[in-house]
Amino acid sequence: MNILLTSAGRRSYLVRYFREALGEEGVVHVGNSEPSIATQCGDAAVLTPLIYDPNYIPFLKDYCRKHSIGAILSLFDIDLPILAAHQTEFSELGTRVVLAPVETVALCNDKWKADCWLRKHGFQTARTFIDLSTAKRAIAAGELSYPVVVKPRWGMGSIGVNFAANERELDVFFQKSRDAAMESYLRFESTQTPDEMILVQEKLTGQEHGLDVVNDLDGNYVTMFAKAKLSMRAGETDVGLTVDPSPFAEVGRRLSRLLQHHAILSVDCFYDGRTVKIGELNCRISGHYPIAHLAGANLPKQIVRWLHGQGTDMDLLRVRAGIRVTKELVPTVLGTVESN
Repeated sequence: MNILLTSAGRRSYLVRYFREALGEEGVVHVGNSEPSIATQCGDAAVLTPLIYDPNYIPFLKDYCRKHSIGAILSLFDIDLPILAAHQTEFSELGTRVVLAPVETVALCNDKWKADCWLRKHGFQTARTFIDLSTAKRAIAAGELSYPVVVKPRWGMGSIGVNFAANERELDVFFQKSRDAAMESYLRFESTQTPDEMILVQEKLTGQEHGLDVVNDLDGNYVTMFAKAKLSMRAGETDVGLTVDPSPFAEVGRRLSRLLQHHAILSVDCFYDGRTVKIGELNCRISGHYPIAHLAGANLPKQIVRWLHGQGTDMDLLRVRAGIRVTKELVPTVLGTVESN
């Protein structure tokens, strides 16, 4: 069982988790469009074309064929819809793309459609508006109040996320978010909806949490991990605390049943002691998963078991509550550059 982790970026810890999970049973290949800390940590590494390069999928298919890749997992949101659209082609090569159905991936990557879908199915969310004028009318009518969140519809990693305390800041930050989206890799999705690429959203109160809703590879609910996000850095949880998942249990089960994702669904939400309000959904192993891993879970090892056709071992999916985890920043040399 050889596994390819695509768009691995800085997530060296996930590479190590999968290497430990495979042991001597296979090789962990790491793909990225440029050298990164993660490409240094795999058993093998490859520099791929950019995700939107027309050669990206042909390159990956050829690589999977040459290296007998049994499964692909992507660690980057932008990568997911591209891989999801080609799952059948990889399957014909004998490579399993461990990912949600293409419709679920598309829904989760589009924060506006996700919000509409969540509300339609009775979940609580932040009040969200798709354009500036509608948001201003809602503020004037008392349906929305400052401060508000201004962020890209297709965003990730806190790119272009701003908090506006008044109308002057709202105007400035709305344009600033547009600029940030168009100056980053978010521009590829954003250009699909040029007049509706920025959201204005209620700023939720309560403690922010990250949930990992775990399904097996047939889309059946297995369990859920819950973590309080105590500190954030660059859009990822920097310090977190494992907590009792009971207040989130019904939300997790319903999302699992409706979305039928495979392996993991990452959910960002706020809990004020009474109500769970969902902020975002992501169909990949998230930046807050390591908190659960260090508190007893081993999802990579369970994924490997499922890929081998073996059953669920709940001992691999138990998390101790009350474990506080932080991430460490370690300077690392990526290589040398020859001077002229």
